Amino acid sequence: MPIPKNPPPDHWLVPRRRLSGWLAAVVLATFAVVALDHWLPPWLDRARQTSALVLDAQGRVLRGFTADGGVWRLPAGPENVDPLYLRMLLAYEDQRFAIHPGVDPLAAARALGQWLRQGRVVSGASTLTMQAARLLEPHPRDLAGKVKEMLRALQLERRYDKDEILSFYLTLAPYGGNLEGVRVASLAWFGKEPGRLTAAEAALLVVLPQAPSRLRPDRFPERARAARDKVLLRMSQVGVLTSRQAAEARQEPLPVRLRPLPFLAPHLADRLRTARPDATLHHTFIDRDLQQTLETLARQQQSSLEPDSSVALLVVANRDRRVLAYVGASDFFDPRRAGQLDLIRAIRSPGSTLKPLVYGLGFDDLLIHPETLIEDAPTRFGGYSPTNFHNTYAGQLTVREALQQSLNVPAVAVLERVGPARVAARLREVGLPLHWRAAHPQPGLPLVLGGVGMTLEELVTLYAGFANGGLIAPLRFGPADPESPGRPLLTETACWYLAEILRTAPTPGQVPTPNSVARPRVIAHKTGTSYGFRDAWALGYDADYTVGVWVGRPDGSPSPGHYGRNTAAPLLFRVFDLLPEPASRPAAPPAGALQLSREQLPERLRYFRTRPALETASASPLSITFPVAGSTVELPSHDGALAGLPLAARGGVKPLRWLVNGQPLAADPWRRETFWPPDGAGLARIVVLDQAGQTASVEVWISRSQ
Repeated sequence: MPIPKNPPPDHWLVPRRRLSGWLAAVVLATFAVVALDHWLPPWLDRARQTSALVLDAQGRVLRGFTADGGVWRLPAGPENVDPLYLRMLLAYEDQRFAIHPGVDPLAAARALGQWLRQGRVVSGASTLTMQAARLLEPHPRDLAGKVKEMLRALQLERRYDKDEILSFYLTLAPYGGNLEGVRVASLAWFGKEPGRLTAAEAALLVVLPQAPSRLRPDRFPERARAARDKVLLRMSQVGVLTSRQAAEARQEPLPVRLRPLPFLAPHLADRLRTARPDATLHHTFIDRDLQQTLETLARQQQSSLEPDSSVALLVVANRDRRVLAYVGASDFFDPRRAGQLDLIRAIRSPGSTLKPLVYGLGFDDLLIHPETLIEDAPTRFGGYSPTNFHNTYAGQLTVREALQQSLNVPAVAVLERVGPARVAARLREVGLPLHWRAAHPQPGLPLVLGGVGMTLEELVTLYAGFANGGLIAPLRFGPADPESPGRPLLTETACWYLAEILRTAPTPGQVPTPNSVARPRVIAHKTGTSYGFRDAWALGYDADYTVGVWVGRPDGSPSPGHYGRNTAAPLLFRVFDLLPEPASRPAAPPAGALQLSREQLPERLRYFRTRPALETASASPLSITFPVAGSTVELPSHDGALAGLPLAARGGVKPLRWLVNGQPLAADPWRRETFWPPDGAGLARIVVLDQAGQTASVEVWISRSQ
């Protein structure tokens, strides 16, 4: 190897070696910092462990649940707070927040100089980023802790933008007791979200985290006022406020007590929290203003009830089954009333509230029409002898009048023809199974008078189905609940008959009549009272809303003198008074509705002959042998029209009558076989009736063969 002619002098070798060492050290230090940043990222668990919130349809808080450790901590970001508060916070705590890398060198130099000159700490050098780091990972306030805080601040600035760092601070800043974060503080001290704050309120929220225990305005009002006014003075000096604005803000009184945090729809909140315990946000369709009004109304209603009675209310939007108000009990905190029991989900006797369903099935089977005459007289159905509520009988009257007066004997007579087992099966098919006592597990005639169990939620679901042409769909509590097209229970014709009957039913004496000026909306409603005055019910609907009311004692003991008409119905109409006027008109009569007088009805529908259960014991059972219930029948088509579907029955007493989807067929009544030409593919409900009043029905799907 050639030797350089002019080798560098020896005194140049040392600096080069040192420089190489320094560079290596810098590289190693940089690598170490990057590695540590990767291996020891900022600990964000405290910011993520926020209180679970249940929100209304507009995102307003209905109820919250404390986070781990029993603290109230709500997530907050710059978008959640008043811009004035943000300007005041930055001007007072960290003027160079937007430009420093997490540690403010100028503030640190100033604080160090003051400490060296005066021998004590005069002002701090903590930036908002450093404070956020300390809130994320609390540590002792010593030199080691301060160094760690600075390193974590640099990490936060490298990983997150300024708004995210502000969010950490706004979520975790302490405000005394178990309150953390500016949203909780604003709700607790001012009773509102921090989106709109006065200058005085903003100043108090800026200064409280500096010494939350010493500056609480409910305990140390003079200290709190002095600290707040100091912030206001500073804001006038730096130009955030004018002198006049600051002076006016100093005159504003301090809050003297902590306000209770929002606590609305507590039963629904518990229900959603139990269903999704790990979720921190539960969105609902609840209208908070309506919910608050109805909770107040339920508490007011208690004054007219026994000390241990309660009230439950449920309001649903018909079109998409959104639950707008959910009052599970009249007083959540009253143990005498079992206030924490959700009475919307409690299984109770429904009283007479199932009568419209039984009559609706009778309409669909062409057993009855609203103008059909029916007898209300003492009648024995086998071993069962129902009586009316007042132990009186009306004699001969129309089906319309029998339902409006909620008479028991006619309802049992219609159920005897429709069949209790069929009613139970139809409800089960659409997702509303009846609840039976273990001692009596089979459906019987007492079903229509409350001899089963149902919940207020299930009854409201049923009546919302009446309002939607017979389609039953689950109620929806929030956007997470999918919208269902619904399953058919009754035809539109039957539902229209029911609505016309129930809209013109007499209202309680305490309520204006539907035709009065004071009450322009028309409500289809039905009341019910269970055996022994244990449950008072009122269900009602108009074109847009369905409302359910239950009143009674949670322990199931009697409340003599309190029944649906005098206790629950007045409350039902008061709830409707609080709802917006319906945007939709009542449904027009469907094509199958017979708007005829009794004299114009077909002879079979003019009079319903009450048939005691033993009368046809010798008649052979009526059944449909083809098509098979629940099957799918493929039919060939010719020129777009489907071929006829053969129908066959067995047993019964001739003549027979056939109906498909509520429409009678022009078939020979003395034959047990006939044909039905479908007008298209889809679900078909086929019913056959005999002279003895027996009925049989099947539902099948019609499709085109390939």
